[in-house]
Amino acid sequence: MRFFIEKVGSTRALITAPDSDPSISVPCSAAFNQFEPVTVSLLEDVVGHIKPSGSPRDPVPPRFFKDILPSIGQPVLAIINSSLSSGVVPASFKHAVVQPLLKKPGLDSTVLANYRPISKLPFLSKVLEKIVYCQLKQFLDDNGILEVFQSGFKTLHSTESALIRVFNDVFIACDSGHHVVLILLDLTAAFDTVDHDILISRLQHIVGIGGTVLKWFRSYLEERTFSVNVRGSDSSVASMSYGVPQGSIVGPLLFSLYLLPLGSILRKHGISFHCYADDCQIYLPIKQQDVHSIKHLLACLGDIKAWLALNFLNFNENKTEVMVFGPSGSCESSSVDLGPLEEYFKPVITDLGFKVDSDFKLDSQIRAVVKSSFYHLRRLASVKSFLSRQHFET
Repeated sequence: MRFFIEKVGSTRALITAPDSDPSISVPCSAAFNQFEPVTVSLLEDVVGHIKPSGSPRDPVPPRFFKDILPSIGQPVLAIINSSLSSGVVPASFKHAVVQPLLKKPGLDSTVLANYRPISKLPFLSKVLEKIVYCQLKQFLDDNGILEVFQSGFKTLHSTESALIRVFNDVFIACDSGHHVVLILLDLTAAFDTVDHDILISRLQHIVGIGGTVLKWFRSYLEERTFSVNVRGSDSSVASMSYGVPQGSIVGPLLFSLYLLPLGSILRKHGISFHCYADDCQIYLPIKQQDVHSIKHLLACLGDIKAWLALNFLNFNENKTEVMVFGPSGSCESSSVDLGPLEEYFKPVITDLGFKVDSDFKLDSQIRAVVKSSFYHLRRLASVKSFLSRQHFET
């Protein structure tokens, strides 16, 4: 628990905010001031579609809760509608039990930095969040507020669709005889360092949220607490002053709204981009006669760093990766003067988990997939003797 608290505190302490905001804010003309009350049938539909996962502190297991909902529907409905109409989130809904999860299999389990804090929230709080999420998402979709080039946490969008879009643009530019500089930006603990006051201001002035709805989100973010659970042992309770809970339903959507002004910076500089959650791919086709000039890209990066600092998001330079694609399909990075970006140049980059080389032969990705496949085949071989053919195929 202390590690997670100190990690967020030290990350925010390293950030020096600039004097001015390089983004361009365009207020939303629409307004979302009041939630619609929920009916029993809608409540049953929402509960029926939510995964039965909750908190170790839930009074009854989520599966049992779903089974007995017809008997307790009216009291649950009263709690939900009371929260929506008053703009107050019950305090018991705002406590998360954090169960640390290794970021990748095989990492050293004794190094605390290798763990990601996954929040386990009460099942009933997830029901309330899902109802709020659906109404907020409907408002955002109706008014075209969400970032078009953000694929994280969106239906019919994935890392796959994000990669296809970016590499399609790269192919088109290379086929036209241009070089393309692709930069992968990485943020440190982005979800955990979100500033609540800035988020509320963004919801109010850019998204168009007000009235009871804004009061609800303020209540949702205020006075959140968490404890850490490891192998059945609980830490003491600590307050969560920053961030949106990982593992919540509205948290990822709030994070996407927090990042909204970032797109205005990239558009201002004429830089193409595509984001997936906090991973951002920015790329710029460079015409043959301009191969020694990437001033626009460097100026854009400067504004991005300034905006991130202003919003308490820590830009992780150590994980920045740069790749150059040439018109011939092979790497011709020497033809492009990368300037200060030269130190971040990589012959192979990992973009949203996909290994890419500049000639698009995809040798590194194929090797990684084959290696992983044989690993799983070896593990399957050890259980083959006591499985039926049907189960083994499955």
